Amino acid sequence: MSLRVRMWVLAVGGLGVALLLAGAFTHMPDFGGTWHPYGTRAVAEALRQHSANAVASVNFDQRAFDTMGEQAVFFGSVLGTVVVLRQAGDEHRTAPEPAFVSAPVRRYALLVLPVTVLTGLYVIAHGHLSPGGGFQGGVVAATALHLLYIAIDYRALQRVRSLTLFTLADAAGEAGYLLAGLAALVAGAAFLENVLPLGTFNTLSSAGTVPVLNAAVGVEVAAGVVVLLAQFLDQAIVIEPADGRGHRADGAARAAPEGGRP
Repeated sequence: MSLRVRMWVLAVGGLGVALLLAGAFTHMPDFGGTWHPYGTRAVAEALRQHSANAVASVNFDQRAFDTMGEQAVFFGSVLGTVVVLRQAGDEHRTAPEPAFVSAPVRRYALLVLPVTVLTGLYVIAHGHLSPGGGFQGGVVAATALHLLYIAIDYRALQRVRSLTLFTLADAAGEAGYLLAGLAALVAGAAFLENVLPLGTFNTLSSAGTVPVLNAAVGVEVAAGVVVLLAQFLDQAIVIEPADGRGHRADGAARAAPEGGRP
């Protein structure tokens, strides 16, 4: 196909999209109006299902199947990163160099680490009650673990970060979401339908399957972010080409003048 033909195809396609958008915009309600059919129905359904957070109800109840797709996209992204950034045949691993971290930074990071972990777990557990959820809380919890890298060095992070364990947790979170959907089928309902008891409104045990699916996403996101960052950090710190001309971000940027920790 010649360049001229491709440009004509692009122009016709662009014109078609522009006409569709123009037609859609002319039928949109006025800005700031009081007619919000989707929001009204979503809030009413959230209250009916005893979910205090309407956003969580939309994500994990009213359109739980769509959220499963979003979770699968993240899972596939982590898997693709692991495959692309795996150690090549012409690369070798080297031990991370010790790093110097000032005492105030070290004390602050170690103090904040458990607080950040608890914050992440709280955001996950209360996702159906208040703003937050598995996606947000999972990122917070995974970030907390990497405070060890800031507070001490990469070797300390490696000692507590079992990639095998976090990889299994990533897969378990993804599988847990699917199993919750299959459990609904076994119960005689539709896939991912909310079949658990709804409990008492505005309590941790409310909203039926919403907190269960939210927890599965939290586990998958937290573990996935750890695995994802591990691949990039390994490339920057411990994996070098065979000729030894790799970048040593950990040692070069933060190594002590004597080559060790003071």
